[in-house]
Amino acid sequence: MNKENQKLSARWMYLVIGVISMLFAGVLYAWSILKYPLTIEFGWEPSELAFNFTLAMTFFCVGGLLGAQLSRRTSHRIALIVSGVLVAAGFILTSLLNNVSVVALYITYGVLAGLGIGIAYNVVIATINSWFPDKKGLCSGFLMMGFGASALILGNAADAMFRSDIGWRATYAILGIAIFVVLLFAAILIKSPGPDIIFPQPKTVKDKKDKDIKQQDFTSRQMLCSLSFWMVFICISFLAAVGSSVISFAKDMALSVNASETLAVSLVGVLSVCNGIGRILTGAIFDVIGCRKTMLGANIFTICATAVTLLAVSACSLPLCIVGLCLTGMSYGACPTITAASTSSFFGMKNFSGNMAIMTFTVMAGSLIATASNKVMEITGGYTATFMMLLSITVVALVINIFISKSK
Repeated sequence: MNKENQKLSARWMYLVIGVISMLFAGVLYAWSILKYPLTIEFGWEPSELAFNFTLAMTFFCVGGLLGAQLSRRTSHRIALIVSGVLVAAGFILTSLLNNVSVVALYITYGVLAGLGIGIAYNVVIATINSWFPDKKGLCSGFLMMGFGASALILGNAADAMFRSDIGWRATYAILGIAIFVVLLFAAILIKSPGPDIIFPQPKTVKDKKDKDIKQQDFTSRQMLCSLSFWMVFICISFLAAVGSSVISFAKDMALSVNASETLAVSLVGVLSVCNGIGRILTGAIFDVIGCRKTMLGANIFTICATAVTLLAVSACSLPLCIVGLCLTGMSYGACPTITAASTSSFFGMKNFSGNMAIMTFTVMAGSLIATASNKVMEITGGYTATFMMLLSITVVALVINIFISKSK
């Protein structure tokens, strides 16, 4: 094996390190578990804790923009170290909270931890993806799987630690230190590909539209001025809103169709597992059939998932609800993978980090729609109207999706 091939083979090690880094960074999504001891300790209202997650997601998106700028002006190593320091500070300071206003939590967890995780998310995806121009879909899928699996793996680990003699304060501190150590090692070990690396050609069968969309590297300003960006952004936001909505009330929805308490909790875990499966499958499919067909397929799949779940809540059918949750989990898993892979396909790799940071705001847009869907549920007292609304926006997304073409 010559020197160039040795350098190229190292990308698989970098991918493994990237997945582990994303696994620890994804602890942000375990908030539904991490908030539990805070409710007991401080007596904060559910709405106050819910706002903390919204704030964390907002600064997660801001962190993506900051991460892109840090990487460009310094290096991915410095950006990852900064992210590790911010996350560690956020978690450790949260563990030290005592008889304070909930505003202190907003600063420690919402701002500091959210910002740090956003930086890590952007930098890891951009750096690792630069090693896989021939397998960007599969690469994005594995990275997103790691991020999505965190709530299931680290969330359950944290829950077990909360219930043990360790307690919530030590658990928060341990999580902060662990995330810092992982990101520090990632900063040391992961390298960017040099100009001497020759990558394999993508083994992708693509349609004419896919050939059109890979002609130019767009700056963030050019991307924001292109019609295709807004079409892709709206489309992904609408599709992500379905998964975001279902995740927020999955347990209660399962209980509403006569699932037992134990089964309802288990289905939340199944939803997370299907989310991870969807991320990998979408990435693999992307590399085989190309960007446009994958986006259309994911859109149609999301429509089917929403329709099945609508039928389940309308007919009060537990079996259909289980199927609907599995399909929704997989369809939601497709969104982050498509976001990363389509950003590079439509707008090029040269400015991927900055462009991806902007695309990440689909998370915020999807969350806002999910908030609206929860409000519809509260007003109507059921899930039927909510899923009719969600089904409508997935159909609108499909119409937009069909007309997405070469970036202009």
